[in-house]
Amino acid sequence: MTRLGANGRHPVRLALNGKPVEAEAEPRMLLSDFLRHQLGATGTHVGCEHGVCGACTVVVDGMLTRACLTLAVQVDGCDIRTVEGLAPSPDRLGALQSAFRRNHALQCGFCTAGILMSLDHYLSRHPAPTEDEIRDLLSGHLCRCTGYTPIIQAALEAAQLAIATEETPDA
Repeated sequence: MTRLGANGRHPVRLALNGKPVEAEAEPRMLLSDFLRHQLGATGTHVGCEHGVCGACTVVVDGMLTRACLTLAVQVDGCDIRTVEGLAPSPDRLGALQSAFRRNHALQCGFCTAGILMSLDHYLSRHPAPTEDEIRDLLSGHLCRCTGYTPIIQAALEAAQLAIATEETPDA
């Protein structure tokens, strides 16, 4: 691993939601701060800064990652997906986001981005989850507003819609 000087800024090149970006970061800058302040991806929230609350969850090279525990310089050359990458277009919500809206699965919205990222990642790998599996996944996130029930309903609904869409032929 290349040793970086403690003083100064270093270029960080990555793909953010499928688009190549580049900015500079100091060696100790957290990925969460880099995404928000250098790249303008403000959907990634910072809650506890200890990796406990899950608000900063993003996907780095296909793996769920706590952005508050990752240094920006560590993701040089990586593919990063944030909550901004879930919507198919700026004027249209993704299926999971729409299910959250329909089920009132957010209150203040602070934890929502991290939960959406974890659920999207999980549902893409486990298309027919049980309620217990969703509850287990959500145990890695703290939400003080919803009581989790609407979040679980939204996740199960999104999974069912995805299965129904796959079974419907495009004719």
